[in-house]
Amino acid sequence: MAILALIIIGAAAGFIATRLMNRQTDLVTTIAIGVLGALVGGLVLRFLLAVTGLAAGFVGAILGAMALIWLWETYGPKR
Repeated sequence: MAILALIIIGAAAGFIATRLMNRQTDLVTTIAIGVLGALVGGLVLRFLLAVTGLAAGFVGAILGAMALIWLWETYGPKR
């Protein structure tokens, strides 16, 4: 059940993050960005701020997804 919740929250966070950063991605990439962002953002919020809860987790997921997009654009392969 927790994995399903992570995928749903990750999909929503990935969608919001890609729209805020003006990136057009397919559905699978959006979900992957959101899930990885949820993992990164959740860990950072828990360790640095000791914040828990659904709303904080969702905000952390969006911020984590945005950070992943920024890192990929900055340090990823150049086209």
